[in-house]
Amino acid sequence: MLHRILISLLLSTILAPALSAQNNMKNEVKTSIDRQYEQLIDLSDKIWSYEEIAFRETQSAEALKAYARANGFRVTENIGDIPTAFTAEFGSGKPVIGILGEFDALPGLSQATVPYKQALNEGGAGHGCGHNLFGTASLGAATAIKELIESGELEGTIRFYGTPAEEKFFGKLWMIRAGAFDDVDVVMDWHPSAETKVSVQTGLALIDFVVEFKGQAAHAAADPWNGRDASDGLELFTTGINYYREHVKPSVRIHYDIQNAGEVVNVIPDYARIWTRVRDGDRAGMMTVYEQVKRIAEGAAMMANVEYELTLISGIHEVLVNTTGAEALQRNLEAMGAIAYTDAEQDFAKSIQQAVSKPEIGIESKIEPLEETQKTPSGGSTDVGDVSYVVPTIRLRATTAPSGTPWHSWAVVACGGMSIGHKGMKYAAEAMARTMVDLFDDADLRASIKAEFAEDLGDYEYEAMVPAGPPPVGSKF
Repeated sequence: MLHRILISLLLSTILAPALSAQNNMKNEVKTSIDRQYEQLIDLSDKIWSYEEIAFRETQSAEALKAYARANGFRVTENIGDIPTAFTAEFGSGKPVIGILGEFDALPGLSQATVPYKQALNEGGAGHGCGHNLFGTASLGAATAIKELIESGELEGTIRFYGTPAEEKFFGKLWMIRAGAFDDVDVVMDWHPSAETKVSVQTGLALIDFVVEFKGQAAHAAADPWNGRDASDGLELFTTGINYYREHVKPSVRIHYDIQNAGEVVNVIPDYARIWTRVRDGDRAGMMTVYEQVKRIAEGAAMMANVEYELTLISGIHEVLVNTTGAEALQRNLEAMGAIAYTDAEQDFAKSIQQAVSKPEIGIESKIEPLEETQKTPSGGSTDVGDVSYVVPTIRLRATTAPSGTPWHSWAVVACGGMSIGHKGMKYAAEAMARTMVDLFDDADLRASIKAEFAEDLGDYEYEAMVPAGPPPVGSKF
């Protein structure tokens, strides 16, 4: 017993100075983010107002790069031949810790900062996934770490990744293909949410493709027998998909958007196009469904007596969860405590909930406990999944909208342009910066994270699901 007590005292004596130094650095990153806060709000609001969609985020990328340069980062542009993809880094040598930042908006979601539906720019885009907050918070966290490297308190390289086109084309895939993550030890990531918690769910693998049907135009009344209707092929394709839904696993999602099915009613159309997505809990399951959907497209073309062409846009993996990294992030959340909200913010949240017919409970100010990773995943998809297959990735969700808010909707846009969103942005920046202090300062933690990653990856060889050639910047799809 005495022996154990002596060992415990010895370990405490050895570890106490290191823990004290880490706590001091975590206080410093909090101070840094407090100091940056007004600038981060301004940056986030600019990106919110630019409302730029996939691969067109020119102003948003420039605003982030300007902030990075002003804070002493080295900026590298045009990563993966994408004009709006870039990195901003500071320091040198190992470890290299990365942090992801998205900034693209969604079409048709323009919204003012009011708790009812009101377009800011009719027909315009909007940040219905909170990406104006995402990239800004991550760059704020990177800046706080940069200051510690600059002062000599930490050693290594901090690298911010400006990652465009998450909502449509999945820009990270081409950044990975360009080798942008090859030398990174660990990556931090976050996403706006209605909860504050460590993200340990895998999401869904996804494949994104377009099917085009080509036939022969003719007069719809005078000589329809001379026509071969491309829209017939499209309709038979969607009918086949919808019958197939009965025979897929509960984790599967198939959805589509009809982009062209003719122009006028009195012409048999010779061209039709449909954008289609298939998802499942992992890539293997998703590919099985994708192969059947391809056969459905072929059968539809045969029945309609038209030609068809299937074009891969891109595809993404599910997320490979790193539990060791998640536990480190959880400890920092619990040390920080939950976000506090004013009465006015709670009233705004309740008005949002009323407008979308959800219980008017406001925002729950709490930190969720660390969850078990579900065997059958749910939710959406993200190209962060592909990053997690090439480098260990730690993920956070921070509250930027009230519970029950439909994501990818006007309600998220409204919250992302006012103080509820701003507070979640600041919280995420501090939580990630605190965790990055641990990653830089604790070699054993990094080694454990990497060991888990290697074990989980096993002999799987990552291959991006992208067509050959350049990224689809300016694509008609």
